[in-house]
Amino acid sequence: MYLHALATALPPDSYTQSDCWGIVERSSVRSRLTKRSRLILHSILRGDHGIARRHFASAQIEGVFDRTSDQLNASFRAEAPRLAAAALTRALEACGTPASGVDALLICTCTGYVCPGITSYVAEALGLPASAVLQDLVGLGCGAAIPTLRAASHVLAAHPQATVACIAVEVCSAAFYLDDDPGVIISACLFGDGAAASIWRSTPGPSGLRAGDFRSLHLPAERDKLRFEHHDGKLRNLLDRSVPELAASAVSRLWAERGPGGVSRVVAHPGGRDVLDALEPVVAPYALTASRSTLRDHGNMSSPSVLFALEETLREGPPTPDGDFWLVSFGAGFSAHSCRLGL
Repeated sequence: MYLHALATALPPDSYTQSDCWGIVERSSVRSRLTKRSRLILHSILRGDHGIARRHFASAQIEGVFDRTSDQLNASFRAEAPRLAAAALTRALEACGTPASGVDALLICTCTGYVCPGITSYVAEALGLPASAVLQDLVGLGCGAAIPTLRAASHVLAAHPQATVACIAVEVCSAAFYLDDDPGVIISACLFGDGAAASIWRSTPGPSGLRAGDFRSLHLPAERDKLRFEHHDGKLRNLLDRSVPELAASAVSRLWAERGPGGVSRVVAHPGGRDVLDALEPVVAPYALTASRSTLRDHGNMSSPSVLFALEETLREGPPTPDGDFWLVSFGAGFSAHSCRLGL
């Protein structure tokens, strides 16, 4: 399948890590944390951990740690469709496609749950045809963007004349939770909000870029190392200290199994500074420059992050005839996914 457009969207409000430390200092939750936990927060938010700024869609972020589960769910229901629609509007404009020309809409997310899914809200807001296929993919975590593209390739295989839109959207601020668990604390310091949308067809687009060689790896024995759980009705992120090494090991297996052909650049999900440090030796001599820039400017946005990194990579130039882009994402499950994007 061929890429016809890629666009991203961010909430208007952004905060430096120092701003976030100020929010923690003023929050009532600070008094509920141990001294050790406060020191971890201070070390990450006031130190250099690869993140300069994050965007939050939730209004009045200062009170996020005191919100009820109902309030967090309401924030997700309001903001996720809005972000997703903004990204898709830009993608459709970029390729000159009206919303009425979209035959299928696939959206992945993991930071909230609504029924009907986000696709229903976005289809209504943009005026997609009533006959459009709507598919919501949930529970795939940070790695979800690439499996969503793979699902789009299946739609196009069955319906070669279709125009398929894919969106990865996360409102991580609607899933913020804070207690004395180190993994929970680190999560609160990493994640931000964003959305990325792409348009795909069976015929070449202006860039001629084609996606293929989709591969996945699932390690259910490692499931508890990285996943959401419900606590007091809220989503609580479990993040084990072994995740960087686990990600590197999984990516190494996909890297070794990739299909034939050269690679000009590697585009990886920017899960965090330590994750990228662990990944770069695996894919050496390729530098993860765009992934680091995405992390610096937006934090870890979960599923859209790899597409933000792809967008930045494409600004630097397309793949070469002799070398594709190799995209890789990973997350809850534990799972990892890859594909190639080339001419």
